[in-house]
Amino acid sequence: MKKTKSGNFFTRFLYSQKTAPYVFVLPFILSFAIFWIYPMISTVTMSFQNIKPSGAEWVGFSNYAKLAKDTVFHQAVGNSVLYMVLTLVFLIPFPMLWAVLIDSNLVKAKGVWKAILYIPALTSVVISGTLFRLMFSEYKTGFMNQVLDFFGQAPIKWLKMYPTAYFALLLLCCWRWTGVNMLYFLSGLKNIDPALYESADIDGASGWQKFRYVTVPLLKPTIIYVLTISVYAGLAMFLESFMLWAGNSSPKNIGLTIVGYLYKRGIEKNQMGYASAVGLVLLVVALGINMVQLVATGTFKKEEK
Repeated sequence: MKKTKSGNFFTRFLYSQKTAPYVFVLPFILSFAIFWIYPMISTVTMSFQNIKPSGAEWVGFSNYAKLAKDTVFHQAVGNSVLYMVLTLVFLIPFPMLWAVLIDSNLVKAKGVWKAILYIPALTSVVISGTLFRLMFSEYKTGFMNQVLDFFGQAPIKWLKMYPTAYFALLLLCCWRWTGVNMLYFLSGLKNIDPALYESADIDGASGWQKFRYVTVPLLKPTIIYVLTISVYAGLAMFLESFMLWAGNSSPKNIGLTIVGYLYKRGIEKNQMGYASAVGLVLLVVALGINMVQLVATGTFKKEEK
């Protein structure tokens, strides 16, 4: 059978060295445009509108003006920023230390320890949040109150006070994500040349000096990566808080986050325009913090020729 002209054209087009790269990146471009660019444009548009069942009404900057005076939104932003800062304090240095310890010769059965620390990340947030809510129950039967009772202390309402509520939330976060960040740091450690440690041993460097002057500087790319994703994860946290308080209503909004407030306005109260403005503020805050830390860590610094 003879090939048609269209068939020859398609074959030449598909196997052309000029067009083949575009064919391979086309799925990514389409998915990026459909699932990121289009929703972003729609969100920006809706943030200037009042969305009603009958249609959309253009309100200009009214949603943003309302956000500037919304004390509940301000509290949600403060909660999210505090949660982000606290997670950075715990979820960068401790996973890095775990990774260094497991990568050393002091630990046997390395695979077993990696699996033990990573298993919590495989657990559903719904299940883990429910378990932690039961652990921190205000009743005497709650696990943490049983621990207090063992030491002769009275039971407390863990999830109804700021310090203890954030302790529960941070414990849940650390339990779930320490193993994940540890694997990131383990991957970074594998890229460090062992000869550098041998040279440090010859120079008489102690374990602390090798960690400070060899490990940490060479782990900088991994630290920046973990820091970047942790900033966004901290600000965008929602489901952990939602499950810990069995809903989006916590006492005095101590567990309300930016995404939780977005959900409250957009889904529960059907105020999609206002919720879009909240989402864009979250995006700007996350981008702003990450840009500052990337510049501060020298990521955007031009290499000297």
